[in-house]
Amino acid sequence: MTCSLCPRRCAAPRTEEAGLGRCRMPSPPRVARAALHQWEEPPLSGTRGSGTVFFSGCCLDCLFCQNEEISHRDAGKTVTEERLREICLDLIAQGAHNLNFVNPTHYAHVLSRLLDEPFPVPVVWNTGGYERVETLRALEGKVDIYLPDLKYLSPDLAKTCSGAEDYPDFAPAAIREMVRQTGRPVFDENGLLKRGTVIRHLILPGHLAEAKKVMDWVADTFAPGEVLFSLMSQYTPFGPARDLPGLDRPLRASEARSAEAYMAALGLEGFAQEGGAAKESFIPAFDLTGIE
Repeated sequence: MTCSLCPRRCAAPRTEEAGLGRCRMPSPPRVARAALHQWEEPPLSGTRGSGTVFFSGCCLDCLFCQNEEISHRDAGKTVTEERLREICLDLIAQGAHNLNFVNPTHYAHVLSRLLDEPFPVPVVWNTGGYERVETLRALEGKVDIYLPDLKYLSPDLAKTCSGAEDYPDFAPAAIREMVRQTGRPVFDENGLLKRGTVIRHLILPGHLAEAKKVMDWVADTFAPGEVLFSLMSQYTPFGPARDLPGLDRPLRASEARSAEAYMAALGLEGFAQEGGAAKESFIPAFDLTGIE
């Protein structure tokens, strides 16, 4: 293949011999962890957990990435598509409320084939938001729940923090496509999300104005209740962010409170993360759990 799945469109063949491309990953999926996860939004985690499959590599260069071990340092193990299906079925057998593909963008070609044969639980596309609409359209009818970040709407901040000045061009368009595919949120009798789009935003220290800009866009773009919004306050300095003035500190409680108040004033439906989630202990171990 010559890869054009993500907005980088690097045209790499995605082979060890001829070049791995911008995401540094081969075409076969590399996975770092597959397990029930309790720390997603309540209608995703439920009582038994979300069946998360963490993919290695990434098409973004976020300086503060909590999952840097897999996104930047590429920990994980390459598996066959047959083994990936077995991993998914094992999560379902453990009681997963859904299958949650984390950072799946550069494996959209693999997952589209995998989802040709539907699973008996909802499928979640858990993404940084840096997606091509054309790639998403190939997933229509196969993904039940989209869980995108909307990290920034300011090109300069996107360039500085994620090496993607064009992120504000691609992410909003991708989210509109996701909402077109899923429609309004649909819940089952137990309050678990069956279908819909949940837009996440991680508040960055010193960038409350950006959080408000993102929330304004969501409120202006979608009708009340058309999407769910998840305001995240778990920022913890990781990787290069530890040495960058401004990003080298946790979020202040006052910043989180101000963002939450703004979200409430806009009437955005969704979730505000508790401050206690800003701990390294909440980050899963990428130790090939559920893979080997």
